[in-house]
Amino acid sequence: MRRAIIFHSPWGWMGIAESQKGIRAIVLPKRSKRAVEFDLRAQSDEPLRQGGSARLETARHQLLDYLSGKRSAFDVPLDFSEGTSFQRQVWRTLLRVPYGKLRSYQWIASRVGGRHYARAVGNALGANPIPIVIPCHRIVAHDASLGGFSGGLSMKRKLLALEGTLTQLRR
Repeated sequence: MRRAIIFHSPWGWMGIAESQKGIRAIVLPKRSKRAVEFDLRAQSDEPLRQGGSARLETARHQLLDYLSGKRSAFDVPLDFSEGTSFQRQVWRTLLRVPYGKLRSYQWIASRVGGRHYARAVGNALGANPIPIVIPCHRIVAHDASLGGFSGGLSMKRKLLALEGTLTQLRR
């Protein structure tokens, strides 16, 4: 059984799910509460129980502080158990990319097995269940172009603008 909360942020409706191990999923801002609930339910076969816990409330407060520019790091336990061993390795590497910095898919790939893994890194980023906290939005193409983002390019631009790195991209 997973617990989850759905809440409204200045950027839209968001959701956070947890397991006994830690935060397991974050749903990026959506227009409706229903869309967030749908995404939370789609991320796992486990039943979802809505209701807060101390850990979910801490994560919610940290996310809201981040979105308002008051926080640059997160300190909640994370549950990577849904990912493959390669995905978990990529996600742990992403946690080393500091706020306000950009890295390339090749930079990540070189730390998880070699530059030739850049495409696989992109796939692992697309499967990231905990966006923002695991900062896949900070990863761009090696030529400083935007690259992709599972939350959409407009959301990636917004997150990079918040962190002050959007101007570092190639136009």
